[in-house]
Order: sequence, then C-alpha cells, then structure tokens
Amino acid sequence: MVPSGVARKHHFWLALGQRLGDAAWVFALVPLLCAALGVPYGRIYQVMAVLGALLTWAAMDAVDAYRPWRGASLWQEARTILAGWLFVAGALLAIAWAMKATHMFSRRVVGAWFVLAPLGLVALHIAERLFLRALRRRGRNTRTAIIVGAGDLGRQVAARILESDWMGIRLLGFFDDDKRKQGKHILGVPVLGTAREAVAFVKDRGVDQVYLALPLRAEARMREVFDALQDTTASVYWVPDLFIFELMGAREQDLAGIPVFALCETPFYGPFGIVKRLEDIVLASVILMLIWPLMLVIAIGVKLSSPGPVLFKQRRYGLDGEEIVVWKFRTMTVCEDGDHVPQAKKRDPRVTPFGRFLRRTSLDELPQFINVLQGRMSVVGPRPHAVAHNEHYRKLIRGYMWRHKVRPGITGWAQVNGLRGETDTLEKMKKRVEYDLEYIRNWSLWLDLKIVFLTILRGFTGRNAY
Repeated sequence: MVPSGVARKHHFWLALGQRLGDAAWVFALVPLLCAALGVPYGRIYQVMAVLGALLTWAAMDAVDAYRPWRGASLWQEARTILAGWLFVAGALLAIAWAMKATHMFSRRVVGAWFVLAPLGLVALHIAERLFLRALRRRGRNTRTAIIVGAGDLGRQVAARILESDWMGIRLLGFFDDDKRKQGKHILGVPVLGTAREAVAFVKDRGVDQVYLALPLRAEARMREVFDALQDTTASVYWVPDLFIFELMGAREQDLAGIPVFALCETPFYGPFGIVKRLEDIVLASVILMLIWPLMLVIAIGVKLSSPGPVLFKQRRYGLDGEEIVVWKFRTMTVCEDGDHVPQAKKRDPRVTPFGRFLRRTSLDELPQFINVLQGRMSVVGPRPHAVAHNEHYRKLIRGYMWRHKVRPGITGWAQVNGLRGETDTLEKMKKRVEYDLEYIRNWSLWLDLKIVFLTILRGFTGRNAY
C-alpha cells in the first residue's frame, strides 16, 4: 500500500520521474517507428529523437505540465500537454526547414511520430492521475482540510470537495463566527468553532489545507486568521468571492511579482493563442483550396445579377475593438456602411434575387476565409456586427464588448444554436451575446471543431437569414 502523503513527501522524485518518462517515450518512439515501417534508424533519426526528447522536457516545463493537478480535470492536463507538444513539433519543423533537411525524413515516420508521441504523453499522465485517484478513493495519499467560512462560498467549496473524492481531500469541518451555525452540520460536515478557533484546531490536528472562504467584506478577519496560520505548516488557500462578478477567462497572473487575478481575459494566451492561429490557418487554407471554383462561379453571378463591385467591404470591430475591413460577396444593390446601417429584413428591397440566395445559404460569407488568412478573423468566433450596431448595443448590453477579446469568426456558437439573421429586438441580441461569451469562457480546440461540424450540418441555411 502507498502510505498517506507519499506523493507530497517525494514530489521532487515523482516529478523527475515524469520528466524522464516523457522524454524516454518521445525518444524511444523514433527507433520503434523506424523498425515498424522498415526505415533505417540512421543518424538523422537519432538526432531527431534526441532533439525531440530535450524539447519535450523544456516545452512541458514551459507550459507547466508538471504542476500538481490534484484538483484539476483530466481534460485540463491533456490540453496543456497537447499545447506543449505543438511547441515541440513546430520547433522541430522549423529546425528541419532551416537546415534544408526535410527531404531526408520519411513522411510516414515523422507523421506517425507527431501523432503517437503526444497521445502517448497524454496516456502516461492520465494513467498516473487515474492511479492516484484510485488510491485516494481508498483513503490513501489523502490530505485533511478545513474551511474557514460557512456561508454560500464555503458551502460551494465543501460541495466540490465532497463530490470529488478523487482529489483525496478529507474535509474535517467548518469554522465560522455565526453563533447560529455552531454545533450544526452543513452538507454533513460539522461547524467546529469560530474563525479564531480554527488556528488551534490546525495545530492540534496537523491539518494539511485551510480554505479561507470568507466574503470580501470580512477582509480584517481573514487577515487575522491568515497571520495566525503562519505559525503552522498548513497550506492556506484563499477562495476569492468572485461569484459577484461575471467572469470571462478568469485566471491567476503575475504582475512583476505581484499576484493578480484576471476577471476578464482572452482564452488565447500563451500556447493556446498559437493553437488557435494554427487552427485558423490550416482550416482556412484547406477550405479555400476546396471552394475556389465555387467562389469563382459566385463572383460571376454577382457581376451579372446587378451593377456594382463583386465584393462588399464592411467595417467591423475585430480583436480588442480595433476596426477591421471584412469581405463579403455583394448581395444588395446599395452598399451601405455608414453610421446608420439598417439590418436586412425579410423581403428587403435592397437585396438582389441572387443576393437573397447567397444570404439564405451563407455563401456570401465565403470571402471571409481570406480575412482569416490575413489575421483579421477566425474560422470560429463571435460573428462581427456593423460598427454602428456595436456602438448602439454596447450601451445596452452588459459585457457586450467582451466579445472583442477574441477575433470575430465566420461561424460561431450562437449561429449553430439558431441565432442567425436579423436581431430586431434587444432580447435577441442579448441571447446572441450570451452564447458568444459562453463560447469564450469554454473555448477549446474540440469545441471549435464541433462548431465547424455543426455548421456543415445545419449552419449554411436558416429561416432568419434574409
């Protein structure tokens, strides 16, 4: 049996073992693939294996893949590892291109290595996590904890701990100054005393973790308890009362040594920004190669259907609220893009017959894939609105401009959920913004691919697209 706390006591050696295991897997996979695919394991592959192992060690450290993951989901750890591997693959491709050595490698070996190496890394880390989770469910490798504060915030912390036995945290009790709660149980957990009495309990019982879950107005009491806990060896965690805010991309940051907490931030920071941009380049390039004949036919149809330019250039707000120019196939006889831009309505006389077909099928949006390659837009993201509409709705809908923490998209979470076309009421726009912000909060590569797939299935047509 693994004694309680062994992972904590030997964290250095466990972390070192993880690093060596990751590097060994990446290194050993190269000769294995060469043997399996009948390719000689020559010097060039030996160099690839060594560089891959060293870069993996460095990249996984850079994305903090070896931090404690006790309270995090498996997906969070897997996503971090995949982001680190993108660094490795990109660096190796850049080195091979710079050395003019790409022709020396077997595409089968390199392709299989680029796919199997990250899958193996994820499998190794998840296997370790599952092993530790199984031990914790059996009462091994556990830590004891108390919560200072039995209000709504403390209850939420307790609920998460109690429903997540895989974290291996044994909750001993609450401490709260409310006399009405003394001696009672909350979610089956006893209230053991006041906030001041928590310190003596921690010293007496050797508690491992203390969660300070007091409201912001109790700053003085929180400081008092924290100062007293410095005379113990317990790990102290402050649970910020952030439920009073509508968070977007919330995460901890460091400001020249000062810890700060982002309440509103883009999800595309660090490696995830690179992942998003690579996704856009790959998807847009592939799609444009497939649809260029269709775009040529549409361009001819626009030119023949009515006098005027083929493309309509619209001013929109892009990333960080900067004004950008977005391209669409022209669908109207009049090109309006000023301070007052009426939205297209049902049977709008400005829309040409051919333009109505393009709008109904969303084919007028196809030139925006070029905007994606230019870096103005993303394939998936909040749909861009006219500048005049932005200026109008930003005053009426709280959080409206948070949509611009990411690049606007050709398709988005709102669109695949049926929110397309005219927003003739404030409630319709609010609903669209809610979906946009939900997308930003929960972004992942897989969510983007899901939206693309749903767009292909049901997003090209819609009864609200005029």
